[in-house]
Amino acid sequence: MKIVGIIAVILTVVGALNWGLVGLGMFLNYNLNLVNLLVGAWPTLEAVVYLLVGLSAILVAWAHLSGKCGMCEK
Repeated sequence: MKIVGIIAVILTVVGALNWGLVGLGMFLNYNLNLVNLLVGAWPTLEAVVYLLVGLSAILVAWAHLSGKCGMCEK
């Protein structure tokens, strides 16, 4: 289960960085959405990536709120 947690954290960080780039791109008038740039030709795959990032964020939040985060334990 630790592998799932690590993957969830990685996906959450990647998703957060992507949203930061989307915001920056709006100011610069560029499309900096990395998910769209990488898999935009396949809208279904793009939706799956966004769904996985969202589920990862829920898993990370649940782990931290429930005190079951293996990375936070000493």
